[in-house]
Amino acid sequence: MDRVPLERKVLSENDRIAAELRARFQEHNVLCLNIISSPGSGKTSLLERTLETLPRHDRVAVLTGDIQTENDANRLKRFLFPVKQITTGGTCHLDARMIERHLADWPLEDLDLLFIENVGNLVCPSSYDLGEAAKVVVLSVTEGEDKPLKYPSIFFKSDLMVLSKIDLLPYVPFDMNAAAENARKVHPGMEIVKVSCLTGNGLHEWMTWLEQRRSAHKSPVEAVS
Repeated sequence: MDRVPLERKVLSENDRIAAELRARFQEHNVLCLNIISSPGSGKTSLLERTLETLPRHDRVAVLTGDIQTENDANRLKRFLFPVKQITTGGTCHLDARMIERHLADWPLEDLDLLFIENVGNLVCPSSYDLGEAAKVVVLSVTEGEDKPLKYPSIFFKSDLMVLSKIDLLPYVPFDMNAAAENARKVHPGMEIVKVSCLTGNGLHEWMTWLEQRRSAHKSPVEAVS
């Protein structure tokens, strides 16, 4: 079997499992967000500040993916929410089978919000549906503002772009307006928030977006109660 039919077969199987995951998430009213970026753009730092801010009684969990090490999971576990590391051993993305396997002993009825921190990569993760309600792409100011044009697939598929590390703007030649314009050339309806996990600037806007998505995701019965 040559490469193209094999790739289609793999993606077809992934989509089948992702559809089953999405149905399970919807059944239990779990909002699942798939967070994607280049390596070092600040996904884990954003999750640290998010978990730090959320009330301890919130029903939140994290699956975090890396090729090697459990460093990110160890960073996030200190906030006392359920966290699991997915170590891919060389694969440059998470797939739906990995998510299914690592959720096997987590009762979804005990969760309201699931963060998936994907492997640092803007290419491969864009092809793999994980059953998420939305993708969130993180772009740091230490990267080029033309990233949305170079990697259009992930920006087109993401509902939100988080511009991270804005505290570094005085020290890097990054044009935030150009980055936003390029993102909206690819995805005209894309929402954008600008944050610094170091200073806390913009985190309120991120948490507001998150709460709005959580509220919109609740079933009519939950929303009224």
